[in-house]
Amino acid sequence: MLSLWCSLLRGSASAVWPAILSLVAMLCCTTCGSYSKSGVQQDASVTCESNGKCRASIESRHSTYSQTSCVTMPDVRPEKSKRTFASAAVEEKIAAFAPRFKSQQLAALFSNCLPNTLDTTVYRYTEVSGEYDSFIVTGDIEAMWLRDSTNQVMPYLRLVSEGDTDLVRLFHGLIQRQAKSVLIDPYANAFTLHATDVSPHGDDLTSYPAFAGSRHQGMKRGVFERKYEIDSLANVLFLSGRYYDATKSLSPFDHTWEQAVESILDVVQTQLAEIVGETNQAYTFQRAAYNPTDTLSHGTTWPNRRTGLIRSAFRPSDDATTFPYNIPGNAFMAMALRSVAPLLKASGKEALEQTCLSIADGVQKAIYAHGVVKHQGQEVFAYEVDGFGNHLFMDDSNMPSLLSLPVFGFVNNSDPLYLATRALVLSHDSNPFFFQGPAGRGVGGPHVGPNYIWPMSIMVEAWTAQTDTEILNHIDLLVNSSACTGVMHESFHVSSVFDFTRPWFAWANSLFGDLILKIADERPHLIFHD
Repeated sequence: MLSLWCSLLRGSASAVWPAILSLVAMLCCTTCGSYSKSGVQQDASVTCESNGKCRASIESRHSTYSQTSCVTMPDVRPEKSKRTFASAAVEEKIAAFAPRFKSQQLAALFSNCLPNTLDTTVYRYTEVSGEYDSFIVTGDIEAMWLRDSTNQVMPYLRLVSEGDTDLVRLFHGLIQRQAKSVLIDPYANAFTLHATDVSPHGDDLTSYPAFAGSRHQGMKRGVFERKYEIDSLANVLFLSGRYYDATKSLSPFDHTWEQAVESILDVVQTQLAEIVGETNQAYTFQRAAYNPTDTLSHGTTWPNRRTGLIRSAFRPSDDATTFPYNIPGNAFMAMALRSVAPLLKASGKEALEQTCLSIADGVQKAIYAHGVVKHQGQEVFAYEVDGFGNHLFMDDSNMPSLLSLPVFGFVNNSDPLYLATRALVLSHDSNPFFFQGPAGRGVGGPHVGPNYIWPMSIMVEAWTAQTDTEILNHIDLLVNSSACTGVMHESFHVSSVFDFTRPWFAWANSLFGDLILKIADERPHLIFHD
């Protein structure tokens, strides 16, 4: 009976949401493998076939890890009438690529993942009298993160110059929505749809300075979460700069956007200068939490000394920093400031342009002065430092990361310092959040915890790889990690890809789509017949 239901559901996959298909994929392999207490399959070598049966795995030509390759990867796109946004350029790209893939599984994953943000996460898009508004949620959380929303649309920047006016307007609306969100609170990382909405995190104790040394409660309507992360603000600038670079259009960049840029620069300059304990802190945060990484000790960061780096309370993973100067976040901010400078110049905002370039130059110099350390006898980029000579070496799967430094252009992937850093990031002996097991290998992080690998980190490995063999290994791992669901996930356990978190995580899907577009441009022989 279960096999029959599996077949029926797979036959109508286009009408079934990814979360449902994730459950189906796990349940369809009940005839073999062992199970954990939660009922999730722990045998990563099981193959989930279209008829609901299981068969032994076939060792990959490129990888030594257990395989879960589906005979037919499901189509999990919603019906056209239920998609939240449509782009002719994206559909044309999928139609052009699909028949060229060597692998049906890879073709299906690409066809599902590239449009996933458009299909499922454009929570609201409106056009009123030439004003556009795009509210893009992360997937299974009905809120808009500045970081996620930028990364979710990043692959579509390749297509905005192809005459798709709907896609251009979506970007216009997102740039405007991000600017308005920053003006609600530049220290917040995530926002609600309406400025009147109340957040479920309303009890967080977060504050900002008020009259005569007093403080105001920071949580306000419209803010979903108020975790100050330097990379969130950098993503706002980066999206604007990249959009202008792709289109040369100034239409989204009005006075509201200019005010948002000024607000971001004010935060950056404040956090360049602030010392813990010396001033009435611009930002404090505490939360009653099960995990210590979800809050700050005494409401602020680890003590710091001025270094020319920008302090950050939280990381790109939304976890608290250990030391307040996050090196990947600072590197990304330097590149974001440079990215937005040509746009500011074209807009006649030369003073803001020069401010951005000056801060970027200073931050880059400070990274090499304070963020390059000796670790296990090698000179590498640290993950975090405090200005007192202390450093933390690790890496996290969320971007920006040390592994992703070439992705946003801070270094190239053959830079000797980057290669030394990369080697330690991908080492059990150096990075406490590098995991390996029967189901795969890759970087995880404190956010989900030990032994959970994030496919996003495998994508970044592929993005920064230098050989065909390495890229093919990563593609195999990524296809395998989908666990027959047709989409990417937040993380999976080293023992079983069927033990995964977040079946609907749009950022991972977008990054996978972007990776395949990159490979198609640079090394098409790896994935296409022709």
